[in-house]
Amino acid sequence: MDNFNFYSPTEFVFGMGRENECGELVKKYGGTKVLIHYGGGSAVRSGLIDRVKASLDAAGIPHVELGGVKPNPHDSLVYKGIEIVRQNGIDFILAVGGGSTIDSSKAIAMGVPYKGDFWDFYEGKASAACALPIGVVQTIAAAGSEGSGDSVVTKEDGMLKRGASSEHIRPKFAVQNPALLCTLPAYQTACGITDIMAHVFERYFTNTLEVEITDRLCEAVLLTMVKEGPRAIADPANYQVRANIMWAGTVAHNGVVGCGRSQDWNSHAIEHELSALYDCAHGAGLAVIMPSWMEYVVDHNVMRFAQMATRVFGCQMNFENPKATALEGIKAFRRFLHSIGMPINFAELGAKEEDIPKMVEKLNPGDGWGFVPLKAKDVTAIYTIAAHATLE
Repeated sequence: MDNFNFYSPTEFVFGMGRENECGELVKKYGGTKVLIHYGGGSAVRSGLIDRVKASLDAAGIPHVELGGVKPNPHDSLVYKGIEIVRQNGIDFILAVGGGSTIDSSKAIAMGVPYKGDFWDFYEGKASAACALPIGVVQTIAAAGSEGSGDSVVTKEDGMLKRGASSEHIRPKFAVQNPALLCTLPAYQTACGITDIMAHVFERYFTNTLEVEITDRLCEAVLLTMVKEGPRAIADPANYQVRANIMWAGTVAHNGVVGCGRSQDWNSHAIEHELSALYDCAHGAGLAVIMPSWMEYVVDHNVMRFAQMATRVFGCQMNFENPKATALEGIKAFRRFLHSIGMPINFAELGAKEEDIPKMVEKLNPGDGWGFVPLKAKDVTAIYTIAAHATLE
């Protein structure tokens, strides 16, 4: 196990009706005027925004609204949010939604005190020295952004999807009411389950030795998804199932399962080009990319993939041919994703094989990074596997 620092300061406020505590939570963390940032009309139609506003009103905290966040959030709304916050003297941002809304809120929070263009953080030209405080009312279990210091935003000019990280953008609090997930469509639920599993796998496939404790933590989250994912699709109103998935999504990405081990994140980077180009759901893109990445790199550490196969998907270990077990585990993962309604290849996702060179060029993998360092030819090969993937 490697040396590590673990920092997770977010207060998680979990359970039925906890969104009614937003006003007191904002006050607790120093907010005096709030930007309520949210996505589409569902948060309004469901009455959630009204409940949040009523809670803020009861605490005597004025607020301004900015809706319209889209999946794969765009920089144009971030610029608008920064302007609104500066003009109105707002000192706290409350994200009401899923990962896209939270990530957009984080971008605004970094951009307000910064004298330059907030996109500098996403191009790696600058690091955030400070940010406005953020709170979250989570409505989707997927991205884990409610407990992380990460944000992903798409620049409309060139459709560049890039990430930024800073400890300053970890939310002060995250309200998690699993009942808010019960009305999610099955496809959105499945995308979230896929994203959660991908967050774990990006940490599970490591070159660090002797990491049994975090291996087992990773496997616990993955096994929870394998059990609860199909249940959520079949019985969407099951509060306890949604509760398990919601907390798993947080644990998957707040850093605890990755402590003391090298990580990968190649699959996420490769997928970002798909969702930037085709505006597909991030989880759906990961369902196509991650098993294909696994197939391409399996020979790097056959026994780690065999471990996944036996511990997570219940495959029988073939001691004479461990690679057969490893490949069976990858197939089992792809079959699981297909069973909950996820695409498994380019055709099902709506992507085109002829666009592979364009995506590779925009990704610009250079000398590579992660579990297996990847160059342009490797990324091309992974996209090609993804284009033609089957359940066989």
